[in-house]
Amino acid sequence: MSNHLTRRGFLQAGMAQGALLSGVAPVRRGVVHWLNPEPAERAKAVSAGDQIGLALIGAGSRGQQDTTSALEVPGVRLVAVADLYDGRLTHCKELWGEGLFTTRDYREVLSRSDVDAVLVATPDHWHKQAAIDAMQAGKDVYLEKPMIHLYSDGPAIIETARRTGRVLQVGSQRVSSIVYKKAKELLDSGAIGKIMVVNAWWDRNPGNPVLAFDSNIPPDASPETIDWQRFLGSAPPEPFSAEHFFQWRKWKAYGSGVAGDLFVHLFSGTHFITGSHGPTRAFATGGIRYWNDGRDEPDVLVGLFDYSEGFNLHLRVNLVNGGPEGDGFIFTGSEGTLQIGGGAVTLARAPHQTVPDYDINSWANATQQKFLAEFAKKYPVTHPGPKPDLADESYAAPPDYSDTYDHFKNFFDAVRTRSSVVEDPVFGFRAAGAALLANLSYERGNVVRWDPEAMKLG
Repeated sequence: MSNHLTRRGFLQAGMAQGALLSGVAPVRRGVVHWLNPEPAERAKAVSAGDQIGLALIGAGSRGQQDTTSALEVPGVRLVAVADLYDGRLTHCKELWGEGLFTTRDYREVLSRSDVDAVLVATPDHWHKQAAIDAMQAGKDVYLEKPMIHLYSDGPAIIETARRTGRVLQVGSQRVSSIVYKKAKELLDSGAIGKIMVVNAWWDRNPGNPVLAFDSNIPPDASPETIDWQRFLGSAPPEPFSAEHFFQWRKWKAYGSGVAGDLFVHLFSGTHFITGSHGPTRAFATGGIRYWNDGRDEPDVLVGLFDYSEGFNLHLRVNLVNGGPEGDGFIFTGSEGTLQIGGGAVTLARAPHQTVPDYDINSWANATQQKFLAEFAKKYPVTHPGPKPDLADESYAAPPDYSDTYDHFKNFFDAVRTRSSVVEDPVFGFRAAGAALLANLSYERGNVVRWDPEAMKLG
């Protein structure tokens, strides 16, 4: 099922990928309130001495999308790009200028004095090494999700960040979203009572192979245009494969499957909104239902997770969805629900239902009637009074709002002020560690346990 394009078409398709992701809009039956983002600062002047020199490590589709958003933040300039495919390096110069420094070896980027921060958008199996090398070189790091590929990656990244004092933000951008902030505010206010169940999903249509990890392969892909051995890194030796290089998310040697790519966003959102550190127990199942193209990662995955706070999380990723593509959440509480999707959060509350009084004489025999009468005296039923039937209220972001921009602004503010970020390596490890539980349970076929406080497998 691999797709081949011209090199320019391949690169342009990669840049367009982000625009194809659309949320599932909640039903808005009641009042819609428009959320106001912080005042835009794109036109604000920044002094030359306050400019941040940014380098991109990994210039695939996501790396290029991230860089475009990062450069919208005032006072950020791109000075270098590292990638293992020559075509991407050429394209980056076409996008951002012939004066851009480009290299296959990211260590050359880290040695540059004009680089203050790096954006790491490599395949997952390079996240740990690239992030650690950057921090040890004195650079701050924006690290794409998932933060880890293996559980051992997490403590190493956290320890290096603490030891070097570098800023590291993980790139699950929705935790900087004004919509997620509003959802957190509503939940904290008790708007839906006690949280009981969270349902979250991320579905993609099989008519869009790019979003099913079946990315396009440029016609000039070869061992001459790609540094294959450097790409392999810690992965097992393998003969050159353009499919493995450009479609790496399909193989566990380089990626983390739908759990690491998409579950991790849903965990990040759940943890940010609820304040939880993560689940304690997980079970996942799924399989390769449609994309029988040689991949060893499932295209459908469903997970169930227990939280010590007293709620359960149900997650689903389906790359074979015949309906609309999209993602969303439903937080169900004792007093109502919060639904996130389509750039909005919708609050729905319903009145309590009174418990009807049944005439037990109409259906119970004499023995049952005596037992039920005695039981009713001992345990009287209280009937909660009805609450007003409140119309749904939606809180929506403006149509042109970008949570990716806000996430980068958060990061660059922290770089300048040496302050904390919303998604530090501890948060990132807890989200990715929870997501990878799904892979572990799927592979083992049983329940797995996790200590979210100690961040260790049970």
